[in-house]
Amino acid sequence: MQPLTDRKKRDLCFSAVILLCCIGLYFVPSPPPLAKQTGKPVLARVVAVDNSLVEQHGLVRFGSQKLTVRLLNPKYKGAVYQANNELRAQMELDKEFAPGDTAVVILQDADRSAKDPVLVAQDHYRLGWGLALFGGFCLLLCWFGGWTGAKALFSFIFSCLMIWQAVIPLALRGWCASWLIFVSVCILTAVIVYLVAGVTKKGIAAFAGSAAGIFAGLAMAHIFTRVMKINGATLPYVQPLLYSGYEFLNIQDVFIGAMILASSGAVMDLAMDIAAGVEEVAHHNPDLPSGELIKSGLRIGRSVVGTMTTTLLLAYSGGYITLLMMFASQGTSPLDFLNSTLVSAEVVKTLIGSFSLVLVAPFTAVFAGWIFQPRNHPQQ
Repeated sequence: MQPLTDRKKRDLCFSAVILLCCIGLYFVPSPPPLAKQTGKPVLARVVAVDNSLVEQHGLVRFGSQKLTVRLLNPKYKGAVYQANNELRAQMELDKEFAPGDTAVVILQDADRSAKDPVLVAQDHYRLGWGLALFGGFCLLLCWFGGWTGAKALFSFIFSCLMIWQAVIPLALRGWCASWLIFVSVCILTAVIVYLVAGVTKKGIAAFAGSAAGIFAGLAMAHIFTRVMKINGATLPYVQPLLYSGYEFLNIQDVFIGAMILASSGAVMDLAMDIAAGVEEVAHHNPDLPSGELIKSGLRIGRSVVGTMTTTLLLAYSGGYITLLMMFASQGTSPLDFLNSTLVSAEVVKTLIGSFSLVLVAPFTAVFAGWIFQPRNHPQQ
């Protein structure tokens, strides 16, 4: 068995630290919610369905679906109850059940002692297939990527826990969402880059370039959301959130933070590509001064940034394709719908993210050229 190299030891130590951080984040207590749930969600099998009170109104259905369900949780297994499923003629929120479906129903504390309780059908149970999909992703990543894939999986899990256990609770407590997300994205970038590339010159250059590009995007987002009067209310579920006791939240700040978070992955990817390219150039030409290395990084960036900005545009366009279809069906002029609040918000998202992508290329090239310059050559 070959002895571990210093780099391998550093990778193992850093991976162990991130794993401990994941465990610590998982056990961080969540803040108490303002609205306490009065019932307990349990799994149930739909045995029978009564649609006699459901009415069809055009494309939507309205009324109450009566279900007969058998509970599946071990504590209540085999118990049969009636459950209601209210249809509100809202296609994005309504769900319909059929016999054999697995549903999540809400069992109230009072229902356990009631003679004939009627439960509330909350939704279809999807976590089983979701976990199977995630398990397949983990296996494929580790099989194809080996140790690097395992480190990427650590970074994936850490990112999920960081957002859910740190960013969301602190934002709900009134912290400045844009700066909170910027700091969190910098932490995530450091973790992801150093896990994948190691604590090396390449990793340091990629992190520095990413942080600079994301900061530039943050500054531009603050400016253009104000001059274009975009208040962030286009984000989904903003109004219910404000009415749930969080009226003190600065939604415009949340919108800016969401914009930065959405574009950070592409920014990090481009920074890593440029840093890796400059490292390769420096490896084959160790006497190249920093000025030449910077030029090499810029050439690499020019060849990549075109496809990356288009990738970002397509990613954002997929989220509002039906909105564009609606405008097209009504014959709305592009000049009119581009000026609307909804489309303007998406345009700002796309362009600010693209600005970050374009700017991260020269930033990373400069950092990489300075870091990889030979020791016997001063910076040129």
